[in-house]
Amino acid sequence: MSPAGEPLRYELHEQRLFDRPVLVIALEGWVDAGLGASTAIGSLLTEAPTDPLATFDGDHFLDQRARRPLARIVDGVTTELNWPETQIRYGVDEAGNDVLYLIGPEPDFHWRDFVEGVVGLAIDYGVRMVVGLGAFPAPAPHTRPVKLAATAPVQSAELVRRVGVVQGELEVPAGVLAALELGFGEAGIDAVSLWARVPHYVAAMPFPDASAALIDGLASVAGLVLDSSTLHGAADSSRRQVDELIAGNLEHLAMVRKLEESVDASEGNALGVDQLPSGEEIAAELERFLRGEEQ
Repeated sequence: MSPAGEPLRYELHEQRLFDRPVLVIALEGWVDAGLGASTAIGSLLTEAPTDPLATFDGDHFLDQRARRPLARIVDGVTTELNWPETQIRYGVDEAGNDVLYLIGPEPDFHWRDFVEGVVGLAIDYGVRMVVGLGAFPAPAPHTRPVKLAATAPVQSAELVRRVGVVQGELEVPAGVLAALELGFGEAGIDAVSLWARVPHYVAAMPFPDASAALIDGLASVAGLVLDSSTLHGAADSSRRQVDELIAGNLEHLAMVRKLEESVDASEGNALGVDQLPSGEEIAAELERFLRGEEQ
């Protein structure tokens, strides 16, 4: 039971001790331009084995009509249902550092319960830092390295300055990652979300450059040893494909040149992340992207 007398909304698969792990968050269902975060977490989970630590109550948190289970049917006989699951899994990086992964569908309901459960587990397991992964469409060229922006609660503002700052005030619809950031901040756990800037004209297609940038950013900000070489190889091929797609369109070529000039003229920062577009520019690109998703 929880301290308030409510039932726990997750199942623990085993009791373990960890040595100051990092918690990586990449949930499905919110903004993920170019499949940046989903491809990054998929690569991390493929590169190193992980095991389930906790599974959250799908009946409490998920809309089963929106995220229907998969039925297995053999010769007309329904043998099982595979239910969508939001889990915390555990593994290690290439140096043996403990890493936890919060993956699966973003909750549809009861976000406060979810935040309470995740933050409580992070406290129990001595999590030293939380890093969320995401990607948004931005006015950026595919011919330059992907840049990262960051968001964090006020308690972890220094981490934002290390990664990249979007100047000014910005209001956008929030994912549960924003609620988790505030929950970790209140609990005194360092938390930061890394957001890859995906060129807006390729936001609807896989863009492995963004995924590689997210893994490299995660390794840098959290002090982990992670392999992004496979994604960098895929990114080289992806850039060539985009080059071929725009080569015959003078309007598209002019747009890319203008974006290149804007990026090349900007200033760098501690992680080599250039100055980002204004909040208004990013909000406009995000709004267009979300309208496209809803069509």
